[in-house]
Amino acid sequence: MKLIITKHNLGLWAASYIQTRWQNAQKKPFVLGLPTGGTVVDMYAALCALVRHGKMSFQDIVTFNMDEYAGLPPTHEQSYHYYMQHHLFGQVDILPQNVHILNGMAADLHRECQQYENAMAQAGGVDLFLGGVGRNGHLAFNEPGSPFDSRTRVMELTPSTRRANSRFFDGDIQKVPTHALTVGIGTVLAAKELLFLASGESKAEAVARLAQGEITPQWPITALKTHPRATLLVDPAATVAFDPGLQQRLRAQQEQHPQADCILEF
Repeated sequence: MKLIITKHNLGLWAASYIQTRWQNAQKKPFVLGLPTGGTVVDMYAALCALVRHGKMSFQDIVTFNMDEYAGLPPTHEQSYHYYMQHHLFGQVDILPQNVHILNGMAADLHRECQQYENAMAQAGGVDLFLGGVGRNGHLAFNEPGSPFDSRTRVMELTPSTRRANSRFFDGDIQKVPTHALTVGIGTVLAAKELLFLASGESKAEAVARLAQGEITPQWPITALKTHPRATLLVDPAATVAFDPGLQQRLRAQQEQHPQADCILEF
């Protein structure tokens, strides 16, 4: 896998990458796995701008979102249905039948998860899965300890994740749902290509675990190292926990190519 450290805006970088992959796709529709969260707001804004200026179209794109809270209706302002409609789907030319988001209000949540897996298979698999990284290294709602072969399922959210997300619920952890539906780590790893983003010092430990630590379910982010075409894109602040040897490698690259992204391969 590749770890790319860039001084550029992560969202703009990722949007440009998606556009290139879409343009060069050998099969259509092009299938995207999509995340939510603050890290990717700029990415969605950039994608909307590309569509608005006629440089990209979502008419031949099928999307599968990573996760959704259990018990929140699509109209709830903190549901991921609402987030995606606000940040992307309401501003681009995607066909409604090509949008897939887990239904947190389904009568049978486990059946909903299995049907989601079936829909991805029927679409030919995900061509490019995008995602963010949690402070504890979680991917989607796959908390530490999640098996690397896990598939879309219902997850109980840890207290740390609920506390982190309470900022979106008026700071009240009691308003944060206790469960969520999420693609599994195995679901993510089944995609043909992965691009994950991490920014800021709050993600530095997780990024360092990926770069320097062993592959372990206790840090779900390390599963990316098992994929042949995985990239983690980070800003410099997310590298502050690197050990001195790795910091030296980065400085050497920066001195040789001051304006270029730094790339480490594992």
